[in-house]
Amino acid sequence: MSWIHESKRTWLERFCINVLKSGPIPKHVAFIMDGNRRFAVKKGIEKLQGHSFGFNKLSETLEWCLDLGITEVTVYTFSIENFKRPKEEVNCLMNLAREKFRELLKEKEKLEKYGVCIRIFGDITLLPVDLQMLVAEAVLHTYNNTKTYLNVCLAYTSREEIANAIKDIAKEVVKDNLKECDISERILNQSLYSCKSSVPDIIVRTSGEIRLSDFLLWQGSYSVLSFLKVLWPDFRIWHLFLAVLLFQHNYEKLKDVSNKHSLKILHEEEQLDIAAAVAQYESNKSYSDNTNFESEILRLRNEMDERRCRFLDKLDRDRYEKLVQIKEGNTVQVEPPVL
Repeated sequence: MSWIHESKRTWLERFCINVLKSGPIPKHVAFIMDGNRRFAVKKGIEKLQGHSFGFNKLSETLEWCLDLGITEVTVYTFSIENFKRPKEEVNCLMNLAREKFRELLKEKEKLEKYGVCIRIFGDITLLPVDLQMLVAEAVLHTYNNTKTYLNVCLAYTSREEIANAIKDIAKEVVKDNLKECDISERILNQSLYSCKSSVPDIIVRTSGEIRLSDFLLWQGSYSVLSFLKVLWPDFRIWHLFLAVLLFQHNYEKLKDVSNKHSLKILHEEEQLDIAAAVAQYESNKSYSDNTNFESEILRLRNEMDERRCRFLDKLDRDRYEKLVQIKEGNTVQVEPPVL
C-alpha cells in the first residue's frame, strides 16, 4: 500500500498544502467513491477494470490526506445494495477486496510504524468466508493503533447500521440488563459500528450525484457535503483541496451549530435521567420517610450510568470476540438480504 510511504508532491501542491494548513484542517474525511463503472464506459474498457482503477485511486487519495494532516478517513467501498449487481461484477469486487487486504497484511510492520488502525463498518458476515477472515485479521492486528484511522464501509448501509444498533440495545432490555430509561441518543450513537470514530468533517461524493446513498446518515448531520462532478478514478488532489477550502469557509458556523446541538442533547438527557430517577423513587414504596431524596436520586442516576457502561463494555467485548472467531474461521457467509 503506497499510501503509508513518504509521498512526493510537486512544489505547487506542497505550497497549496502549506497554505491550507494555515487554517483549520479536517480531522476526518469520508468518501463515497462513485463513478467507476461510468469511467470504464467513458474509457471503453471493461467495468471490472474501472473498479480496479477506483481501488488504485483510493491509495493515492489516502496519501494526499496524510500529507494534509487528515488523521481519519472513511471510504464507502461496498454497499449491501451492491449485492444486487451482476454476479460477475460482485465477484470481481470481492477479489479486489481480497487483493487489497492481503497487501495490507503483508505490510504489518509499516502499519505498526505509522500507527494505522483499520476499522470495518458493516456486516462482514455477508462476505465470503475467506474475505471475512482477511478483514478480521487486518482489524485485529491494527486494533490498538492510534495515530491514523482507516474506516472501510464494507457490506454497509446506514439504515442497517442503525437497525443493528437498535437490535443490540433491545436484546439487553429484554434481558433486563438495560432499562427503557437508559436508552438515549448518546447510547444509540455509541452502539453504532462507528462508535469509536469521530464524526466526519467532510463527506465527499464523486460522479455528480447529489445524494448520500445510505452513507453515514446519522454521523453526517453536521458534515460539510462536497458533491463533485468528477468520476472517482479521475479524482485529483485539487478536488480534495477544494473540499477542504469549503470546510474552512464553513468551519466556524458548523462548529457553533454542532456545539449548540451537543449541549442541547446533554441538557435534555440530563433532564430525562432526573425525571426517570424521580419516577423510580416515587414508585418504590420501600423507601422510608427518613430516606434522603437527593442522595437517593443520585444513587438511582449512578445505577443508570453503570448499566449503560456495562452494556457498552459488553458490546465492545462481544464485537471483538466475534472478530476473533471470524479470524479463526468459525464463521459462515450469511445470505444478503433482499432489498
